[in-house]
Amino acid sequence: MKDKIFGVLQRVGRSFMLPIAILPVAGLLLGIGSSLTNATTIETYGLEGILGDGTLLNALLTIMSQAGNVIFDNLPLIFAVGVAIGMAKKEKEVAALAAMISFFVMHTTISAVLQVQGQILEDGSLASTVLPGTVAEVCGIPTLQMGVFGGIIVGLGVAALHNRFYKIQLPNALSFFGGSRFVPIISTVVYLLVGIAMYFVWPVVQNGIYALGGLVTGTGYVGTLIFGIIKRALIPFGLHHVFYLPFWQTAVGGSMEVAGQLVQGGQNIFFAQLADPSTVHFSADATRYFSGEFIFMIFGLPGAALAMYRCAKPEKKKQAGGLLLSAALTCMLTGITEPLEFSFLFVAPILFVVQVILAGAAYMIAHILNIAVGLTFSGGFIDLFIFGILQGNGKTDWIRIIPVGIIYFILYFVIFSFLIKKLDLKTPGREDTEETKLYTKADYKARQEGGSQNFEKAVNPEDEKSMLITRGLGGKKNISDVDCCATRLRCTVVDPEKVKDAVLKQTGPSGIIKRGQGIQIIYGPSVSVIKSNLEEYLASAPAEDENWERSEAAAPEEMVTQSSEKEAGTEKEPAKNQGSGRILYSPFKGRAASITEAPDEAFAEKMMGDGYVVFPSEG
Repeated sequence: MKDKIFGVLQRVGRSFMLPIAILPVAGLLLGIGSSLTNATTIETYGLEGILGDGTLLNALLTIMSQAGNVIFDNLPLIFAVGVAIGMAKKEKEVAALAAMISFFVMHTTISAVLQVQGQILEDGSLASTVLPGTVAEVCGIPTLQMGVFGGIIVGLGVAALHNRFYKIQLPNALSFFGGSRFVPIISTVVYLLVGIAMYFVWPVVQNGIYALGGLVTGTGYVGTLIFGIIKRALIPFGLHHVFYLPFWQTAVGGSMEVAGQLVQGGQNIFFAQLADPSTVHFSADATRYFSGEFIFMIFGLPGAALAMYRCAKPEKKKQAGGLLLSAALTCMLTGITEPLEFSFLFVAPILFVVQVILAGAAYMIAHILNIAVGLTFSGGFIDLFIFGILQGNGKTDWIRIIPVGIIYFILYFVIFSFLIKKLDLKTPGREDTEETKLYTKADYKARQEGGSQNFEKAVNPEDEKSMLITRGLGGKKNISDVDCCATRLRCTVVDPEKVKDAVLKQTGPSGIIKRGQGIQIIYGPSVSVIKSNLEEYLASAPAEDENWERSEAAAPEEMVTQSSEKEAGTEKEPAKNQGSGRILYSPFKGRAASITEAPDEAFAEKMMGDGYVVFPSEG
């Protein structure tokens, strides 16, 4: 059971790599752009002529900031789609579409329930009973603030539904909606119900987090430690904003008189002191909610990245190094930690526990050492330079960050290296690889003797049709593309001459249409399931089945007999007048034909059922 859970978590961790890959670039764009376009920063250092509104550099930095910001604003949706793609076994594009639809359905449902319950008023404003930070706009939808965790809930759930239903076969009347087309349908229904459930479940989580805030302010250094641990622990759930914003922006984070004005909130107090020429030293009681971040963001986490790189397998070091280096630079420069933290969060949760404890301690250490460096965005080098180094050590004690940071770098490196090796944690570059086997001559002879018959026994019944389709299309190497529409399996082949209609007809199609290299096999509304089975078969089938021609030669005896008789000119004429017929009513003269010849595709492809068509010759 333990191994199974670990395996699932490892798959989830790997599925995170797709959305995580974009975070370093987004972080650089957002961090640099937002820091250098901050109005307070520009005014404080007299940079209006270079970075002020209307300047070319300001416009460029604003574009960078917004380009990076849109990725972080929509990170829950990106994770929903990315996790669904990573966890889906086959037809990942269907899982991606279903995840996007489900994400919107879930949040729209939550929004609708909030409106029905009177928590979102008719004018779009929030009721006074709603706690600040618990409701936010997600892709333009006012809904509960679920952060990235909301996207993960959607991605994992949709992937599970997709893997369960993407090959489902429905009754004939509903077969058009079977197979992969059923996945978005069932996902929509399920996540409508999930949205209703989240309205009742998620506020309980949010309220518990909000209540913890009162514990921090009255307990001194211990309170700072608690604040740091809670904030970092909430990062994966996207709930850290709910927790820390009151400390930054409201009286929960303290109040202080600055330049004759009462200022509330740690960050507001720092910027008020920054604008006050009489400030001798910034208040460490106000900055305790963020000064410690410089210690583990600039020094600590890069040490963890180095440890993961050093522990990577030799053949994977280059690949892991690229990911970890970009994530570490992003963390150091801008203070965006998600790319690094998410790289080990799910594959090695114990490392995240270590990170939370060490990061929480960094907040307390900065408070004890009277370090008072402010920030606009996060604890990267850009903010340290602007609000620490440029302000002077006398006002900030920023120089103390360096020795503490070096110790943190060593701590992270040693602890991460020890745990990764001791527990064999599957951090980037240490994932299990597929076993490589060297086949012997005996293996080759055994395969020659067994031929394709052994392979046919190994396939399950639903693959038998796929095997015949593959052979009918000239073999795996002759198939270059597989797709389907409502009723037709649409394949592109390399050599049309290798296509064998006789073999394809054994799979029970209504008709076969050849147009150059394009082959259309009409199966009816159940074709999407046939396509899924064929794609899975092709993924695992041998590139060349040496004896399939021999197997084809042993096809149904009557087929071979009929072919021989035809070639010899001795084909028997079918018996005439085997039954008796009577014309009951003939409204017009014409030619009767198979329904597949009907000019209307809906009838020709038997979407309305089987039958015949009559072409009038007069009248």
